[in-house]
Amino acid sequence: MTTASDLRQAALALDGTTEAPHFDRAAFKVKRIYVTLAADGATANFKFTPDEQALKCEVAPDAFAAVPNAWGRQGWTTATLSALSEAELADALRMAWRQAGAKARRR
Repeated sequence: MTTASDLRQAALALDGTTEAPHFDRAAFKVKRIYVTLAADGATANFKFTPDEQALKCEVAPDAFAAVPNAWGRQGWTTATLSALSEAELADALRMAWRQAGAKARRR
C-alpha cells in the first residue's frame, strides 16, 4: 500500500523531476508531465504508452484503469495508490518518467 507522500518522494528522486501545480493536481515532469497526483492524494494519473497502459491494466486491474475519454486513448492511466506496492509504484513511475523524455543515467 502506497500513499501520496510515497509517490511524491519517489517521483522527485527521479533525475530531473520537478513538481508544479497543474489545475487541481500536483504535476511531476521532466521534459513533459509524466504523472499527476489528485488533490485528495488517493489517485495518480500516469502517462504510459498505449501498450504499457494495456499491460498495467491487465496485470493489476484493481490498481490501474485507463482514463476515460481521449486522454485514456493517449495512454493516461489512473492508479489507486492504496492498491500499489512500493515496487509497483516505483516501476510505474520509472516507466512514465522514461515516456516523458527523461534520459536514464549511464552507470
